Amino acid sequence: MESITVHTRLGQLRGETVSGYHVWKGIPYAQPPVGELRFHAPQPLKPWEEVRDATRFGPICPQPMPSAESMTGNLVEPPEQSEDCLYLNVWTPASKAPAKGRPVMVWIHGGAFVTGSGIVPLYDGARMAENGDVVVVTLNYRLGPLGFLHLTPRGNGLTSNAGLLDQIAALEWVRDHIAAFGGNPDEVTVFGESAGAMSIAALLAMPAAEGLFRRAILQSGASQVLPTSQAEQVTAAYLQQLGVDTLHPERLFTLPTEALMLAMAKTHEMIGPELAMRYQPVVDGVTLPDVPLSAIAKGSAKQVSVLIGTNLHEGAYFIRKESHLMNKSMASQTLEMMTGMSDIGDLIEPFSVTIEGQAQMLTDLFFWRPALALAVAQAVHAPVWMYRFDWTLPGHPTFGQAVHGAEIAFVFDNLELLGKLGLDVHPSMQKLAQDMQQAWVAFARDGKPVLSEGAWPMYDREERTTAIFHQDIKVEHDPEGDRRRQLTGQMSI
Repeated sequence: MESITVHTRLGQLRGETVSGYHVWKGIPYAQPPVGELRFHAPQPLKPWEEVRDATRFGPICPQPMPSAESMTGNLVEPPEQSEDCLYLNVWTPASKAPAKGRPVMVWIHGGAFVTGSGIVPLYDGARMAENGDVVVVTLNYRLGPLGFLHLTPRGNGLTSNAGLLDQIAALEWVRDHIAAFGGNPDEVTVFGESAGAMSIAALLAMPAAEGLFRRAILQSGASQVLPTSQAEQVTAAYLQQLGVDTLHPERLFTLPTEALMLAMAKTHEMIGPELAMRYQPVVDGVTLPDVPLSAIAKGSAKQVSVLIGTNLHEGAYFIRKESHLMNKSMASQTLEMMTGMSDIGDLIEPFSVTIEGQAQMLTDLFFWRPALALAVAQAVHAPVWMYRFDWTLPGHPTFGQAVHGAEIAFVFDNLELLGKLGLDVHPSMQKLAQDMQQAWVAFARDGKPVLSEGAWPMYDREERTTAIFHQDIKVEHDPEGDRRRQLTGQMSI
């Protein structure tokens, strides 16, 4: 394995050359957000003099770790966790970059805003970089209370949406330094899944993110905020657990990380229900001035082309057994907390109180409906494409349905990592992965996704053209239109 050194404006970075690609790991993109910088916006890095080693991943944000058997579980020993977590990773083809530079694809990971990182093996960018002739960047950002506690109203430089500001700082790093890696800073595409896609929806509405990317791919996530009143409730409960009050404000910066994580767990116990996401973007009037969907409808991202979609059975990943079932009242309360919508009772009435019914409810109301709304809002201002991922492996305990997250391995063409879930990679799966990755890369390169099977027209309210990724790929107009109309009613989505 050979080393390769690049010269950036901040200093030199030594990475590695592996067969067909270069990789730099653990590149800092902001100062460590520790001590008095905790709960503040990320601060610019200071230059360094010596060559910095970039051959090992940096620490990830403190978090509960997923099962090693999950799709995103690490295949090796658990990674180091630290509040000093603002690091990113870069993959490039080993061949010489064209004079104008390669398109750049920046991945924002999911994990309900409380788990995840850019170092998950499923997100390894080597194959996408090499096969797509692009530069791939993955990143860590602050999670849970460290990244999404609603603190702007408390002043003194404290901020809400710190995790989103981290993502913006990473994109600013890309703008300023990616040319040294052969990337074109004027051809940046952000792509992400679940909370990563919800983050991207927020970035589309944040003034500080304007101009940092030209294209956006949102997988299984759209406009999503925690209502301000609930964000204030979570913040108050969390600070109470920490013992932070007007007499002891310094504890916010001096308590050990372990105390912060323990307070997070205790806050979860205090504030139900189980499925609710307590840490999310929040409209604070400063970092995020408006609900993303409203801002997007007004043209906040009118220069950004969008590719957006969902999986056919998203909710089946979360609701799998009888113990996950909720009565109508609990389901209504949970979805109101999760979506920020009010008076959701009428919308959930058609769904039965069964595993299948509530999984479908989650698919439709938390994933599909918001994706439809964002697509229609953005299509007024810029090109939009819609997809749906339908691939299944009948009889498989996880992939018997097209569950949440199932498309990620196809997009990155890292299918072999699903072997730990008892999945054998068949030629048809390999072809689907190649076709999906080709579509994503074509969108990043040319601003238009390409299908090997034929044309993929843009999405609009009249035709609602949607690419369906299954064993075979096809294009449909307004798939499941009756259900869509039932979900959206008289609304303009």
